[in-house]
Amino acid sequence: MIVALIDSGLGLLPTAAWLRKLRPDVDLLLQLDPDGAPWGPKPEQWVIDRVVEAARTSLRHGAEVIVLPCNTASVTALEQVRAEVGPGVPVIGTVPAIKPAAAVCRSVAVWATAATTASKYQADLIAKFGGDAEVVGVACHGLADSIDGGDLVAAKESIARAAEQTPADVEGVVLGCTHYPLVIDAILAALPEGVRLFDSAQAVAAQTIRRMDGLGRPTTGNGEVRVLNSGRPGELPPGAASFESGRILGAQI
Repeated sequence: MIVALIDSGLGLLPTAAWLRKLRPDVDLLLQLDPDGAPWGPKPEQWVIDRVVEAARTSLRHGAEVIVLPCNTASVTALEQVRAEVGPGVPVIGTVPAIKPAAAVCRSVAVWATAATTASKYQADLIAKFGGDAEVVGVACHGLADSIDGGDLVAAKESIARAAEQTPADVEGVVLGCTHYPLVIDAILAALPEGVRLFDSAQAVAAQTIRRMDGLGRPTTGNGEVRVLNSGRPGELPPGAASFESGRILGAQI
């Protein structure tokens, strides 16, 4: 069983690392897109074409399950990918954990990229799942790019700016970009004590395993991790080794 994960950059690492922890035997195909990253500011049809082509590549490499551990890809191209690969291939998307956060916190900040923060998609999610909580969006300028570059100094600066914009009485912060769990300790350190963080990577990994098992096929593999960079066989970028998730997946310092 090969599970493909598709993202423009290192945002796929947290979900992939959870898959590795939960099912170390499963073979993973990590598809990054250094030629096209970042996806967030790109036109919608461009992103759709890019993600759908990555899904086709996944199938050519034997993937039986496809994961989009990327908010931009999930928002923009999830349905198109499902239409492309057909009902026999599960496709799992990613949604920010606004619903569970709003269920237990009276005030919630959603940290995300500038594009996601300004999007109708996030506004609709807040309206649908925010409940009685006070939910605000906080744009984390440059944070995802800093993470992709393995620049932890710049990442901490972006986190500090986001923390300054976050309401002082916030009880929960939703990590609305799949890159952000890679610097979760730095985020916690920048926020007041007691603020709870909500991240979807573990839930997406668990859902992937449920869908994988639901196929009723043998799932035992060799625990292999293969990397495609914009369709070309390669390795995780050097910046991946800056993070525990990257090292779990074989990134070398």
